[in-house]
Amino acid sequence: MRYALILSSGLLLMGAAAPSASYNIFPEQAVMNAAAVAPDGVKGVFELPVRATGRQGGWFYLNSQQDYRDPRNLTIAIPGAMADALAQRFGAELDQYLTGKTIAVRGEAKRVKIHFLADGRPTEKYYYQTHVRLTDPSLLTVEGEPVRY
Repeated sequence: MRYALILSSGLLLMGAAAPSASYNIFPEQAVMNAAAVAPDGVKGVFELPVRATGRQGGWFYLNSQQDYRDPRNLTIAIPGAMADALAQRFGAELDQYLTGKTIAVRGEAKRVKIHFLADGRPTEKYYYQTHVRLTDPSLLTVEGEPVRY
C-alpha cells in the first residue's frame, strides 16, 4: 500500500513537471474542454475541416460543421480586416478557398453565449457556441501550407 502511494505520487509529480504534449485539438474535444473550464478558455492548436462559412457584423466565420448551431461545432471567428489579409494571402475569397480544406489555428477556444432575438432584441433564450478568435492572420495555416506560428 505504502509503495503504491509513493509510486502514484511520483508519477503524479512527474506528470506535472513534464512538458505538455504537442498535438492538435479537434473540434469535439475543443467544445468539451471549453465547456469544462468556462468561462475560461482552452489554449492550443485547433485542427478542423472547414465545412461552412458565414459573415455577420464585420466578422467572418469558419465552421467545423455544416450547421453552426450544432453543439459539436467549433467556429473560427475572424475580424474583417484579418479576413481581408487572409484573402489577399490566399489570392481568393475565404469562403471559396477554405471550404472543404483542413485548417489549423493557434488560439484560445471559449464558450460564447448566443441569445435568440425577437424583433431585433435579445430574449432570455440562448445556446452556446465555441469560438476561437483569430488574433493574427499568421496563426491560421491550411493543410499543406508551411506552419507559420
